[in-house]
Amino acid sequence: MKFSIITLGCKVNAYESEMIKEDLEKNHFVYTENECDADIFIINTCSVTNMADNKSKKMVRHVKRLGKILVVCGCSSENNPSMYEELGIDILIGNRDKNKIATLLKAYLETKEPIKNFYEDAPCFEKMQVQEFESHTRAFVKIEDGCNNYCSYCIIPYVRKNIRSKDFSDAVNEIKTLVENGHKEIVLTGILTGSYNSNGKTLADLITEISKIEGLERIRISSMEATEFDNAMLSVVKNNKKVVNHFHIPLQAGSDEILKRMNRKYTLEEFKKKIAEIRQIKPDVSITTDVIVGHPYETDALFLKTIETCRELAFSKIHVFPYSKRDGTPSSRMPNQVDDATKKKRSRMLNQVSKELEEEFYKKHLHQEVEVLIEEVHDKESIGFTTNYMKVKIAKSLQRNEIYKVKVVDFKNGSLIGTLLEEKVTL
Repeated sequence: MKFSIITLGCKVNAYESEMIKEDLEKNHFVYTENECDADIFIINTCSVTNMADNKSKKMVRHVKRLGKILVVCGCSSENNPSMYEELGIDILIGNRDKNKIATLLKAYLETKEPIKNFYEDAPCFEKMQVQEFESHTRAFVKIEDGCNNYCSYCIIPYVRKNIRSKDFSDAVNEIKTLVENGHKEIVLTGILTGSYNSNGKTLADLITEISKIEGLERIRISSMEATEFDNAMLSVVKNNKKVVNHFHIPLQAGSDEILKRMNRKYTLEEFKKKIAEIRQIKPDVSITTDVIVGHPYETDALFLKTIETCRELAFSKIHVFPYSKRDGTPSSRMPNQVDDATKKKRSRMLNQVSKELEEEFYKKHLHQEVEVLIEEVHDKESIGFTTNYMKVKIAKSLQRNEIYKVKVVDFKNGSLIGTLLEEKVTL
């Protein structure tokens, strides 16, 4: 039978969907991207915002109308099981048992009895492995799951549960396999990636170990909290040449007043100090961030302080999220909720700041030499990314998944324009 997967949300979901795809193919199901051909649809849902929940539900209703076998999993179904039960889904699970979907499908096909699996007990890290990302040059590896931070606005700790980590040897062996299958860049990902700890082996230990793998040229971390850059991690950032020149470090708010109400685990001064430490080690580092606008109690003055903070820290990109009221979280019960019109206005303002900061960062690299990992190849153009995650376009058809040395000659429409200097870079 043919199946298709619809993935919503974060890089962790992307990794898990790839794992589901490989497992189903091993069990003689056939993957198709053609909606009309699929007999089975797997929808890996997201619940990070109300909009994500609504998108997940809309997608489920769309597939239900197609009359196909439907598997629903992920954060939205974990957060709203009763709502999804009412939709008559064939196999309904949350964030656990994603590695058992092939087995669950075989059972369903045999009996035609709907399956629903949810759990109350604390989860462990489920066995998951991916051998190859066919559609990506970079390969994601989920090394951690869960979050214990309980930021006041966030539903994720409730749907992803406690922190747990992939076994150290399993992680290393999975990355070795991915590199052997041609991936030159590995992205380590999780819900709280920097909290990785496998029997005392930390993220710094894992990076040190995998950097020994021949053929692995770039190690990227999907996201890390500022508090997770301890001395061991800073040493790795400083001394390990395979660690890329880009970190995504969520700020969320640019004032101590809102950070405290968000239950973030740092003050603004502590955050700034950590960014300064990273920049001292890597002067040309690209630091991107997340900011939530319109959190309860955010006044115009506090929002302007966030803009001031973002300009001072010179982020190379800001991912702007209007505050989304999530039932069951402390922020949802706070007074002084900000109206939607104000949130939209502030989002537009901060997005404009992000655009200006990104352009400033890109233009600093005009006339410099950079190394570009090619991800897209067209007839007369190739597109790739530098180690500090700048998009570069080259007016030549090059080889995908290879690194080239390029001279930056221009900046247009959000991308650097480069000319080729060498055919290939060997690290």
